[in-house]
Amino acid sequence: MIEEYDDKSQTQHRGRLSFDEFENLCWDLRSKDVATSFKQVVSKKENLETLGGMSTASSEGTTHSVRLEEQLAFSGWINSNLGHDPDLKHLLPIDSEGRLLFDKVKDGILLCKIINHSCPDTIDERAINKKNLTVYTKHENLTLALNSAQAIGCNIINIDAHDLSKGKPHLVLGLLWQIIRIGLFNQITLEHCPGLTGLLADGEKIEDLMKLSPEQILLRWVNHHLERSGTNRRCNNFQSDISDSEIYTYLLKSIAPGDAGVSMEALMEPNLTSRAEVMLQQAAKLGCRSFVTPSDVVNGVYKLNLAFVANLFNNHPALDKPEGDIEGLETIEETREEKTYRNWMNSMGVAPYVNWLYSDLADGLIIFQLYDIIKPGIVNWSRVHRKFSKLRKFMEKLENCNYAVELGKQLRFSLVGIAGQDLNDGNATLTLALIWQLMRAYTLSILTQLADSGNPMVEKEIVKWVNNKLNNAGKTSSIKSFQDSSIANARVVLDLIDSLKPGTVNYDLIKEGGTQEVGKNYSAASILKSIRTGNLHFNI
Repeated sequence: MIEEYDDKSQTQHRGRLSFDEFENLCWDLRSKDVATSFKQVVSKKENLETLGGMSTASSEGTTHSVRLEEQLAFSGWINSNLGHDPDLKHLLPIDSEGRLLFDKVKDGILLCKIINHSCPDTIDERAINKKNLTVYTKHENLTLALNSAQAIGCNIINIDAHDLSKGKPHLVLGLLWQIIRIGLFNQITLEHCPGLTGLLADGEKIEDLMKLSPEQILLRWVNHHLERSGTNRRCNNFQSDISDSEIYTYLLKSIAPGDAGVSMEALMEPNLTSRAEVMLQQAAKLGCRSFVTPSDVVNGVYKLNLAFVANLFNNHPALDKPEGDIEGLETIEETREEKTYRNWMNSMGVAPYVNWLYSDLADGLIIFQLYDIIKPGIVNWSRVHRKFSKLRKFMEKLENCNYAVELGKQLRFSLVGIAGQDLNDGNATLTLALIWQLMRAYTLSILTQLADSGNPMVEKEIVKWVNNKLNNAGKTSSIKSFQDSSIANARVVLDLIDSLKPGTVNYDLIKEGGTQEVGKNYSAASILKSIRTGNLHFNI
């Protein structure tokens, strides 16, 4: 357009426009109705429901898109997996079109149940308000669900209990997908499926498998079965490659038990939609007709096809178990501590998603994002390599890690003996030492914001505050430090919660004694009570 404008000698400087010239060009284009023709060229995506902004501030000119396929798929999954729960009789089943899904989550019970289905025992059932619900107790349930979702690694930035109580579709679907995805991917581990070692390529070690994302592992799994089936087809994505149902047909035949009656008759059907339906009928024989419709397969809807494949893997991996124990497995399996840190990072909204601490932090980019959250502006992004050249990528990643250690020292972290090379190499002990201090700094930064004093909070002040609250409420418990042995059974935490919000803790539900089981009982109760009252925990 500018070149055409130049050719007409309407610009003072060739290749550049002044503001007046730009304004004249806009009027010229409007007169030719270019805007109208542009709208005709840009087509709207199918099966998208567009919703206006849902707050007073955003209702003007703001839209959110909701995929009807996701609405239908998630509703079907909920009906299938939670339909027999007696606590959900008043909510399920959801209608076949999923229109009522957004109303069903408003009391928080369904969300809590979905979280427990994806990550068992995340929420103690005693903490869920189930009867004689009021606006207040529903809000408690939603707060419990949101903070529990964050604790398992969901990013809930810009979502609060008020949003869910209104059933905002785009927020509900986004949260549901994260919870369901975490549940589906939880089992794609060596602990749950030792046969994953069979997916290693020549020359690879178990450590290399840990570096792969769940999506990458699923692609390897699919291609493993395609190779076993004798076909030349290979799967590189869960969109265009699976749209003709051929890969799915071979996969289902390969993973099916001999007596399941799964056939490859789908390949006889020339119409892709009809072929997808026949293929899904075979999946139903394995109890795995979930998430996708024939249309979703043909259109290559990524999320739903990914969920479909993950569900197939979880139910029928069909991988040979390795002979004997896997050498070195105990040293690379994710520990509870590592999982806690990983969930915390993902809940902060870092990108890309952290799957394995030691490989995903090796370029420093995740660490920089965390620094920027803890103390906005501390990262000089001009010093950070965000994209890596082929020839210098190793040096650039090392430079990032060196800068990450430098920033830690600026925040007065204890980093004696820790160098950028250690982070780049994925040294477990030294990487965890930095991550622990990052998480601690984040917690203290939140407390500093709440105190509104402008001065950084220190642990001594927190201990003093805790003891004052306990004493003022007439509690007999107290702590001397965060290493105090009295914290082990969490009784003091329960007392603190009840001091802050009298009547919150039902002490009749808490066992007395000194056993490890009692300690776990206290800890679980204290964590759930604090989460329900809006205080987030990542402790396990």
